[in-house]
Amino acid sequence: MSTSDPAALAATFKAYDVRGTVPDQVDEDLARRVGNAFVTVTGAEAVVVGHDMRPSSPGMSRAFAEGAARAGADVVLIGLASTDQLYFASGRLQRPGAMFTASHNPARYNGIKMCHAEAAPIGMETGLAEIRDRVASGETTTAGTRGEITEQDVLADYASYLLDLAPVTGRHLRVVVDAGNGMAGLTAPAVLGRLDLDVEELFFELDGTFPNHEANPIEPANLVDLQAKVIETGADIGLAFDGDADRCFLVDERGELVSPSVLTALIAARELAKEPGATVIHNLITSRAVPEIVEELGGKPVRTRVGHSFIKARMAETGAIFGGEHSGHFYFRDFWRADSGMLAALHALAALAESDAPLSEVLAPYVRHVASGEINSEVADQAAILAELEQTWGSREDVEVDQLDGLTVTHADWWFNVRASNTEPLLRLNAEGADGATMARVRDDVLAVIRRSDR
Repeated sequence: MSTSDPAALAATFKAYDVRGTVPDQVDEDLARRVGNAFVTVTGAEAVVVGHDMRPSSPGMSRAFAEGAARAGADVVLIGLASTDQLYFASGRLQRPGAMFTASHNPARYNGIKMCHAEAAPIGMETGLAEIRDRVASGETTTAGTRGEITEQDVLADYASYLLDLAPVTGRHLRVVVDAGNGMAGLTAPAVLGRLDLDVEELFFELDGTFPNHEANPIEPANLVDLQAKVIETGADIGLAFDGDADRCFLVDERGELVSPSVLTALIAARELAKEPGATVIHNLITSRAVPEIVEELGGKPVRTRVGHSFIKARMAETGAIFGGEHSGHFYFRDFWRADSGMLAALHALAALAESDAPLSEVLAPYVRHVASGEINSEVADQAAILAELEQTWGSREDVEVDQLDGLTVTHADWWFNVRASNTEPLLRLNAEGADGATMARVRDDVLAVIRRSDR
């Protein structure tokens, strides 16, 4: 791509990362320039770089390292890694980092997730805009002394660190893990292989063309294989990871999908048992069961916008011990406030191993409400519909309305949130009710406004 084309750069530099199709939007030349700009903007003297299993990732990560070294920074290449493994390296080595991955996106995509030292997020307001502008300028920094590029394997240390944070003891478990041909195919054996588990492996071959299904477990179609294997083998639990393994989803012993909000509540309870009275972050589309349970256990729930930069910022401000998002991201204070799908999985395994009950019964206390899941609608004028929804619902005396992130309307028996996509002409609806009928009524009433045919 042309790194001097503002429109092209605007399309690839997203709110939290760089991402696009290979090679027309992202390529090794862009990676080299981003590496150079990254060091120039952050002033980093040393950088750590990892990459996923996509065919273009090794070359792009090496190009980034070359650009960073030209600017004078020493670079440690950790090679194949999950995103949370890169965060571990950034935290343990106390240096900024870059991870080459397009997460759950299809095979033709790739990108760069960057962080400051100790895994502190880099987004548009914390350095990414300056990096973009530096790339657009075409300027290159050439230091008097070129940095050194070395290689270091951190996988074993990463595994040990996670197992110290969430030790799994108790009964022997049978586990099915769907790596989706993504990076969990590397990290799951390193971590789970140290535990008393029978692990049934699904799609552990590292293959960035994703020959079996997309590595995006938030889509139910991508969990069918895992659900079937759990039932077929009589497993105690199923684990599914996305492409860069920073998200984790659970399937119970019946083959039923576990809501990420339920896993958020479970981990919150476990963390609060270690540190009573601590703060727990949840985003505004997480089930209201999460703040209810946190308060019942003596903790302090704090609500935030959707997005990892908001979660991490609020964790830093409040000293929160844990944060959860309904999208399957789970953040841990003791993991540099970064998200780790594997650490979330260990918490689920630990809770199950400590109990004689099946997973569905272990999780039953955390299942309280009925959610719609996220429903997307393509619309021409997002702002107009949000304004109409606010006018319609805001006039009621039995609800509360806020605009923390889109529009949220809260009633004693239900709530809904409608948010505009940052990148597509979509409105995203999440609704929850005390029971299925209540949720369905609210969901359908809101969708009737969003999808009205006379627009």
